[in-house]
Order: sequence, then C-alpha cells, then structure tokens
Amino acid sequence: MVGAAHHRGESKQDYATPPEFIAAVVERFGRLDFDLAASAANAKAPQFFTESVDSLAQDWTLLRGNLWLNPPFSRIEPWAAKCAASAVWSFKPARRIFLLVPAAVGANWHAKHVHEKALVLFLNGRISFDGVNGYPKDCCLAVFGEKPGYEIWRWR
Repeated sequence: MVGAAHHRGESKQDYATPPEFIAAVVERFGRLDFDLAASAANAKAPQFFTESVDSLAQDWTLLRGNLWLNPPFSRIEPWAAKCAASAVWSFKPARRIFLLVPAAVGANWHAKHVHEKALVLFLNGRISFDGVNGYPKDCCLAVFGEKPGYEIWRWR
C-alpha cells in the first residue's frame, strides 16, 4: 500500500483542481467568474471566497456568471444543498454553479440536492488532484443552472 492510512474526514481536503480540467470546463462552458471555496493560491476565478469568509454563509444568488466549487469531499451535503438552493435553471442562465464531487449517485446528498436539479456530467478520465495519482473514485461535475440530466463527458 502506498501512502499513509487515514480515516474518513482525516485526509487532505484542500487539493486544488488541476489546470487541465479547469481548461476543459472553460472550453465547454466559458470562463469562470467566481470560485466559491478557494485560497489566494488555488483560486480558479478572479473573484473568490476564502475559508475565512465562510462561503456557506454568503448569498450566492447575488453572484452572476460561472461559479466554481470544488468542496471538501469529506462534507459534501451542505455544499450540494447550497448549490441547489442558489441555482435557477433557464435557457440563458445568469448563474451556473459547477460542483466537482465524487460520483456518489447512491448518496443521500445526491438524491436530495443534485438529481433532477443539475446537469450531471460523469467524467470519463480520472482527475489527478496531486499531479501524480489519479483520484481513486469516479468524479462528476454537477452543473446547476443547466437543464437537468445525465451525460458522460470525455473531458480530455
């Protein structure tokens, strides 16, 4: 076994989204305007909320454009709930929220906050958050503000 053993919630939770995946998102949907959970070192958009601001306490409905979110995978439900509550689907959305998470379609948070509320893109091609190893689970990108549905996305 490579790496240290860890328990749920004890693993590193602040990996940045790899630039090649962000480039694929931008190519498909356009530039990212706001990062909802970032640091100055890993922000994927010109404007962002840091941990000290408490993104979950902010009113995301005041934001416009493409909003990026790669939340801590140990605590997805409050982030998914906030995405669903802050998104409005229309043919020309004023706001899209991109939620990058493990593809846990059997999870309660997925059933309550993602299913039939977002376009879910199952990622064909593993993401490497550390630049070395592929993430060991399948991931998906839930796009709130797009017509709900499911698709396999070959992003590479």
